[in-house]
Amino acid sequence: MHKSPKLTRFNESVLSKFQIYNSIFMTLPFDTITKTGVLLPLFHDVCENGFANKKNPTEIVETFFKTYQEDPSKTEKINLLFKFIQYIERQVVLFDAIEDAAFPIVNNMDGVGTLRNSKEMASLENKNEDLKNYLKNFKVRVVLTAHPTQFYPGTVLGIITDLTEAIENNNLLLINQLLAQLGKTPFFKHEKPTPYDEAINLIWYLENVFYHSISKVYGYIQSNILNGELIDNEIIDLGFWPGGDRDGNPFVTTQITLDVAKRLKQTILKNYYRDIRLLKRRLTFDGVEQSIIELEKMLFENSVDANFNTLLPLDVFKEKLFYIKETLITKHQSLYLDEMNDFINKVHLFGYHFATLDIRQDSRVHHTVFSEIVTTLQKKESELFPKNYLQLSESKQLNILSTVSDNLDLSVFENEMVTKTLSSIKAIKTIQQNNGEKGANRYIISNNQTAVNVMETFAMFNLCGYNHNITVDIVPLFETVDDLTNAASVMEKLYTNTAYKNHLKNRNNKQTIMLGFSDGTKDGGYLMANWSIFKAKENLTKVSRAHGIKVIFFDGRGGPPARGGGKTHQFYASLGPTIEDEEIQLTVQGQTISSNFGTLDAAQYNIEQLLSSGISNELFSNDSNIMTKNDAEIMNDLALTSYEAYTNFKNHPKFLPYLERMSTLKYYAKTNIGSRPSKRSKSEKLNFADLRAIPFVGSWSQLKQNVPGFYGVGSALKKYEDNGEFDKLKTFYKNSDFFKTLIGNSMMSLSKSFFELTKYMSEDEEFGAFWQLIYAEYKTSKRLILKLSGYNELMQSNKVGKASIDIRENIVLPLLTIQQYALREIQKLQKQKNPDTDLIKVYEKMVTRSLFGNINASRNSA
Repeated sequence: MHKSPKLTRFNESVLSKFQIYNSIFMTLPFDTITKTGVLLPLFHDVCENGFANKKNPTEIVETFFKTYQEDPSKTEKINLLFKFIQYIERQVVLFDAIEDAAFPIVNNMDGVGTLRNSKEMASLENKNEDLKNYLKNFKVRVVLTAHPTQFYPGTVLGIITDLTEAIENNNLLLINQLLAQLGKTPFFKHEKPTPYDEAINLIWYLENVFYHSISKVYGYIQSNILNGELIDNEIIDLGFWPGGDRDGNPFVTTQITLDVAKRLKQTILKNYYRDIRLLKRRLTFDGVEQSIIELEKMLFENSVDANFNTLLPLDVFKEKLFYIKETLITKHQSLYLDEMNDFINKVHLFGYHFATLDIRQDSRVHHTVFSEIVTTLQKKESELFPKNYLQLSESKQLNILSTVSDNLDLSVFENEMVTKTLSSIKAIKTIQQNNGEKGANRYIISNNQTAVNVMETFAMFNLCGYNHNITVDIVPLFETVDDLTNAASVMEKLYTNTAYKNHLKNRNNKQTIMLGFSDGTKDGGYLMANWSIFKAKENLTKVSRAHGIKVIFFDGRGGPPARGGGKTHQFYASLGPTIEDEEIQLTVQGQTISSNFGTLDAAQYNIEQLLSSGISNELFSNDSNIMTKNDAEIMNDLALTSYEAYTNFKNHPKFLPYLERMSTLKYYAKTNIGSRPSKRSKSEKLNFADLRAIPFVGSWSQLKQNVPGFYGVGSALKKYEDNGEFDKLKTFYKNSDFFKTLIGNSMMSLSKSFFELTKYMSEDEEFGAFWQLIYAEYKTSKRLILKLSGYNELMQSNKVGKASIDIRENIVLPLLTIQQYALREIQKLQKQKNPDTDLIKVYEKMVTRSLFGNINASRNSA
């Protein structure tokens, strides 16, 4: 049990160690590191003093060179600034590793939100049986996506892992060597990764972290809550998007999908092989030794060569393991039974699939594809669709889509997107044959707007030989505010469609529905997006229950609050009884994977937090989780007021020009961190609808103006202050966990804002008034959130989180200054009659390079 306060533990185990190891890094015997390490603290001081004295980034950089360099040339200045960038990137890595190493010290691994805590609460309230029964059905699904918010190449991730372990063990010699390695290892990716590369990078986490941490959590539940009882429910599932997510990614092919599925299977078999080799060294007894040897041989052959055909069916493999277990109990006094149980649990959890590969495509692509299918078949004189199909009403189209069935020959279609889409559907059957049904059994339709969008997908499966026996969940993804509002009526049409209802019956009367935070926030602002999702979940729960369907919500949550991130477990614990909660499903990506699930301790802790949030909501729910009619009216009014303010802001004539010319938006595409294009269309002109949520949110983050996480919040709160009704909000905040969580996450966005960085923009002839508009909303939001919460400073109740943010922001202050300096230099050069294009390219590279450290330091900023 930790006795000292959490903040003290953080300061001792993180802050102090960072100062010590950073000083070691500064004195490494490499010329570039030593010189940079001496000059960087001086530059940092100049930045701090400069912003305090209202200087702009150009003045700050020039002041530094005048004070500490003897008449340097432009080339020397640029070279030193690049060295600062490289050095700061590595400081961020060092801090990440130290914070990861200190995770189990800073966080109470048996405290609030852990399974041990849930078990103790259940005992105190005589709810042990309730807890046991709940866990027989409740599930958490963590879905890893390849969305590009992770700027560390694999080599650097490996150094972080090794450095974390060395710091945990206080191995100074190894720490010194790893810091030296870090100083010499490049961070920049010269080529974009392929979707397969992205999959390989994320499979590292499956193999090295999730494989161990999930089985440990499951083992605890089985031993300490279920009292050794074996249940069908896996409790924790893994999902996987790289290689299957086609939405806006033209580089995902059917072959890549099949290759990723094959790699997932080979990886889990390799993990089983390693484990069974350890078991073989222990289980040297009569009656079990030969069985273990046979299984070891089978796993080795099939993990090395995916085409090997000696793999037992999964149920037969499990039977053999249970036979070995039974023999240990009856003949060998249960010797090494715990190790055997752990292996059985892993096979139960991960099967031959490891993680379920989700397929995703945009409804607009589907609709175009489907229209092409209909037109082509009509030309071929097929009678599957009537001649006037494309002109029919929605209800008539739904009737036809419900009944069509065939096994189309793909060679009849000339359109490439048609063959790509249909071949991906056919590939699912191949994956299921090789990896089991869980290998790929979900098809997600992003930007889903209508019942026809779902039924077109349904029909495409039946046209690909599934013959109304679709072993796949069709998952609509509702994203925009309008789509979320209409979601319940869309599902009502599907639930009353006989063919679709029969499909759901074959899928255990469960319907998974995905809800997207990212595009909702981009579309409607922070409060409206979150409230729209809450209301959509309530309405979807109601309509699903009325039709006897168990709805499962899958949240497209990013890292930052603006994309549904922040304190995720608090969000789930706050939802209340009007929202179905038998499963928690969410996406995690980029730094959210490495920060929340990058180490065994962090992964175990955060998985337990998610499990406990569902348990808490179901078993220990209190009045603060119930939204009263009055609460809902206030929340609705706040959302509408916020929406109006955000919409006016978004429609401001300077909104897109400001992002395009004053932010780092266009530089995201040059970072080579993800396989997807940075916007949806190839148009040169910037269009708001084409903007992806990650570059959109990330660009505001680089400006330190985290607009998507707070804009409209201040305006909404001010309405109540102006009307003399602020006490109503205080009561709502005090009594509602949902509202408290929303405000708490918005505080995080405000905490990571630093308007002094871009204060110079307030004097810009074109954009000055627009900058002032943003700053005014920031000040209003900050002032009224503090007034609402009764805090003296933002994140006052989360002192460790605030301390971590402060250190990280402090580390990258020089980096932010360099980025803004480079942007200003580009703007200055572009105004010249004959600009130096080579010099512009150098500064553009400087802006791009500075993205890396800033994003990595924020951990959940994009």
